[in-house]
Amino acid sequence: MAPLAAPTVRRSPDHLLLAGALAGPVFFASAAAQMLTREGFDITRHPISQLATGSLGWIQITTFVLAGLGGLALAAGIRRTLTEGVGRRALPILVGIFGAGLVAAGLFTMDPEHGFPAGTPDGPADRMSWHGVAHSTAAAVAFTALAVAAIVLAVRCVRRRAVLPAVLSGLAALVLLLPMSPDRMSIQIAVNGLVAFTWTTVLALSLRRSA
Repeated sequence: MAPLAAPTVRRSPDHLLLAGALAGPVFFASAAAQMLTREGFDITRHPISQLATGSLGWIQITTFVLAGLGGLALAAGIRRTLTEGVGRRALPILVGIFGAGLVAAGLFTMDPEHGFPAGTPDGPADRMSWHGVAHSTAAAVAFTALAVAAIVLAVRCVRRRAVLPAVLSGLAALVLLLPMSPDRMSIQIAVNGLVAFTWTTVLALSLRRSA
């Protein structure tokens, strides 16, 4: 989650790493703007993914897809940049799964529930739809893959005696792997997203500097 102890590099894929670095800021800028302007949305009750429902849901769907494409670009950038050491094969695969999972999570939307979008009955959906199940599965796979990627990077940094990035990557993995609390799920999902995208942004910028 910080400079990767000067890994051996090939030609620097700056455009791929830049796309990976921008994925997180773009995602949260879009989500924050929607949270402030979408009628009835309450982050303490509604996960960010629920912004993909309703007549304006296309905005969050597009946001998910763009962020996922940024994750795939980062995976390609890692594969082209890291040529040796622990994680050179695993990291791009795991980050690629994260990116693909975000794309899928955007294409398969949650079900309207708990009063959002406006006019939806106040309570959970009577029955989860197939696309709601697909969304939850894709998101779970994506964030689990990224947590494993953070563990791999932590091990890489330990091997290189880079203590601070190893500790920070380990903490990121711990946050992402904590069980979901039913009472605070929407807040926890937002925190997980912030941790995940901070990790990918710092990793992308670190690799650009190293290259």
